[in-house]
Amino acid sequence: MGFLFDRMGRWLGRTLTRPIHVHTLSQPTPAEELLVCLRPGDVLLVEGHSRVSTAIKYLTQSTWSHAALYVGDALSGRASRGHCFVEVDIVAGVRSVGVEEFAGLHTRICRPSGLTEEDCRRVVTYAIERIGHQYDLRNVFDLARYLLPTPPVPQRFRRRMLALGSGDPTRAICSTLIAQAFQSVRYPILPIVTRRASHDPACPGCVEELLRVRHHSLFAPRDFDVSPYFAIIKPALARDLDYQSLRWDDAPIGEKITNGFAEA
Repeated sequence: MGFLFDRMGRWLGRTLTRPIHVHTLSQPTPAEELLVCLRPGDVLLVEGHSRVSTAIKYLTQSTWSHAALYVGDALSGRASRGHCFVEVDIVAGVRSVGVEEFAGLHTRICRPSGLTEEDCRRVVTYAIERIGHQYDLRNVFDLARYLLPTPPVPQRFRRRMLALGSGDPTRAICSTLIAQAFQSVRYPILPIVTRRASHDPACPGCVEELLRVRHHSLFAPRDFDVSPYFAIIKPALARDLDYQSLRWDDAPIGEKITNGFAEA
């Protein structure tokens, strides 16, 4: 029975990750521009083009369906040349990939603000040490929840739907793995914040904040985008922008451009 579920799971995994057409107005950033801006510890958010990506974007009400951790040259000698990201794939599990994996996809760089070099190395090491961990493909019901691109789930339950799973410690999804890596050094992403009166006798009217760690299974790619602790890095602004030198097409929107000539 386990063999049958494994076969079904692998078929489901391949079906869910097969690219489909997704209309987007956002232009992908060229790979060379991404690499110039990236630093180890950066989180790369990706607008994926697959059935599972569409479902995740719907459930999280976000543009982003996938996340990868940039590890720089930490994989040198341990992975294929050019591999500089650690990500989680439904079929392949935790793996290393190169920047070409995200060619043609809309991306965003999220950078942890103030992360020390030592903690950055620990975050990177945490992710690299889990390369080879697998998604539990035998849990067919866990995978089947993504068959509908827009599952009929009330909004208040959508985030928890992402957390459904087998509980297998080697099972991982992209945002869960990265959240665990940052939580291993107690770096905040979207902690639960409570406020209480300060116990400092010198400041009886003061209020202090306490942060509580959110369970890693509840994290989604969008959380790195909306987190107040991650800065958004835009490759187009990494170089000095001379907007006056940009070339504009002044043809009316209703005209069709053919071979350099405008047609009504």
